[in-house]
Amino acid sequence: MMNMRRLPAFFISFCLGLLAALLLVGGLAGCAANGSYASATPESFTDSDEPESRKRATNRLKLAILYFQDGKNNFALDEVKQAIQIDPNWFEPYGMRGLIFMQTGDQGQAEASFQKALSINPGSSDIKHNYAVLLCRMKRPAEAVKLFATALADPAYAQRARTWQEQANCQLVNGQKAEAEASFLRSYELDASNPVTGFQLAGLLFQRGELVRAQFYARRVNNGERASAESLWLGVKIERSLGNKEAQAQVEAQLRKRFAQSREAMALERGAFNE
Repeated sequence: MMNMRRLPAFFISFCLGLLAALLLVGGLAGCAANGSYASATPESFTDSDEPESRKRATNRLKLAILYFQDGKNNFALDEVKQAIQIDPNWFEPYGMRGLIFMQTGDQGQAEASFQKALSINPGSSDIKHNYAVLLCRMKRPAEAVKLFATALADPAYAQRARTWQEQANCQLVNGQKAEAEASFLRSYELDASNPVTGFQLAGLLFQRGELVRAQFYARRVNNGERASAESLWLGVKIERSLGNKEAQAQVEAQLRKRFAQSREAMALERGAFNE
C-alpha cells in the first residue's frame, strides 16, 4: 500500500494530478500541483494517433509516480530515466525528474531538470511554478518571484491560487511580510477554502495587532473540518487578546479534545500564551 504520509503535500498533490491525467487521457498536460490539470503540451494526441513511443513513455511515468508516492525515489528515478530514453523530446518526464531531485535534496539536478523541461515547452506554467519553488528553497527569492509572475501571467493557467500561496510562502521565508500578506490575500480571493492560506493570514494579522481581521480568518479555518492544532492555538490567542472569554473557552475545548497530545495543547495547559 502506498504510504502518502512520507511525502510533503506539494509532491503528493502534484503526483495525483499527474497520474489522474495519465490514466484518463493516456498522455500528459501541464501539471497542476493541487490535483487539477490543464493542457499545456505543445502537441495533442488522441488514442489513434499517439505515437507508440509516447504510450511506452507514459507507462514508465505512471510507474515513476507510483514509486514516488511510496517514497521509493531510486525506483521512481529509474522509471523516469527510461521514459526519457524512450521519448527524449517530451517535457513531462524532465519535470517529474526535477521533483524527485527536489525531494532527495539534489537541487542542482532538480534545476537542470526543470530547465530542460522548459527548453522543450517554455509555456508550461506548472513547470515554472515548480521551478520557482525550487529557486526559493535555493535562497534565490527574486528569481523565484519573477518566475511565479510568469506563471500567473498565463491566461490559461488554472492554478493561480496555489501559485500565489507558494509565492507568499517564499516571501515570508525571506522576511517580506507585507509582500507575503498581499500574496496570501490574492490566493485567498481565489480559494477561500484553503486552511493554510487562512491560517497564514490570521497569523500575520495577529502579529501586526489587527485582531479583528485576524479573528475573521482564524474562525473561518477553525469552524471547518480542516482545523489544526496550530490554527486552534492561534485562535485561542486571538480570542484571548480580544477579551472574548467565552469564545476562547470554546476554542480551547476544541484544542484539548481534538489534539490533546499536541505541543499546542501542552502550551495551553502551561498558560504559555506568549511563547
